[in-house]
Amino acid sequence: MKTPAIILAVVVIGIIATLGFAFSGIYDVSASSSHGGLVNWLLSTTSHASIERRARNIEVPDLDDDALILAGANDFDSMCTSCHGAPGRDPEAVGQGLNPPAPDLAEEAAELTPGELFWVTKNGIKMTGMPAWGATHGDDSIWPVVAFMTRLPELDEAAYQELLASAAGQGHHAPDASNQEHSHEEASDSSADAAHDHAESTAAAEHSHSDEASEDVAHEHSESGGHEELTPHEEPAEEPQEHDHSTHEH
Repeated sequence: MKTPAIILAVVVIGIIATLGFAFSGIYDVSASSSHGGLVNWLLSTTSHASIERRARNIEVPDLDDDALILAGANDFDSMCTSCHGAPGRDPEAVGQGLNPPAPDLAEEAAELTPGELFWVTKNGIKMTGMPAWGATHGDDSIWPVVAFMTRLPELDEAAYQELLASAAGQGHHAPDASNQEHSHEEASDSSADAAHDHAESTAAAEHSHSDEASEDVAHEHSESGGHEELTPHEEPAEEPQEHDHSTHEH
């Protein structure tokens, strides 16, 4: 009877201690301070085990296809380098402020299987800043990035830049495709603005023509009414009187 009571007491004390710690505010959650050794081990071990378990049955396509690798080069450069960096390039400001820091993907690609790289890229990792790219990208957009990542361990800065140059215009995040779309949108906007300006010009011209016509009519009316000369009234001419000379005697 004592053993169950002791176990129950330990559980209750553990719950109270955990709640007290959580509400005390003692633990520093700022990203500028690192986790302690125990927390780091717990999070790292849990993360690796979770990834391995869930990626176990993922079917991996042929990642040695050069077309697939080139298709993922620009997407990797656009989606991943700001946090993880790239060969010869440090992470950008957002990546330098992450805690835990985003890992070097060349090292991760050497340690993780392609299925695990795919699962992490698609689903992200909680509480790390790693987003779930699967929310906005389909599997056919993620596998090229994974194919490119498998090449990272063998790339230096020059080789990385060479691959990017070879992949110009390919992938969903290719700069050329983005610029073309942007140019198309600008052209559409310019056409719409031109049509709007033309409509306004036409309306203004019609309004001006109407005003001019009204002014001409008013001017003609003014001239015909204001300068009309009235014909003076003429008295009827008196008919000459005929004298009857027959009544006079000479």
